[in-house]
Amino acid sequence: MNVNLRFIVLIVFFAGSILLSFLTQADAKPKAQNGDVARGKTLFVRYCTGCHGPEGGGDGYKFVRGPDPANLSSPSTKKKSDAVLLKTIHAGKPNMPPWDVRLSEKESRDVLAYVRTLAK
Repeated sequence: MNVNLRFIVLIVFFAGSILLSFLTQADAKPKAQNGDVARGKTLFVRYCTGCHGPEGGGDGYKFVRGPDPANLSSPSTKKKSDAVLLKTIHAGKPNMPPWDVRLSEKESRDVLAYVRTLAK
């Protein structure tokens, strides 16, 4: 394979990788956008503020053992994908119960839509 053909193949591969990355990210975002922020806030107040605090700052109930509740208004939360945050809501974490027994898929998306408004 000559140098020019290798260069073209490399460019096509690189451009395809970038396109795939954008498509994957775009695919993850609509889930939260489909959520209802107002309903998510109501659910958040009912189920989440006890630990995460009224503004999601992680300043609610502190545990004697294990990690403190997450600060949902932190930049690190904003960087997480919708899929990761929905998995956390459903499966829980150490010192956080799984909410898939209480919240439907739609309600979880509503909570996520509200959480997205907290991240700064």
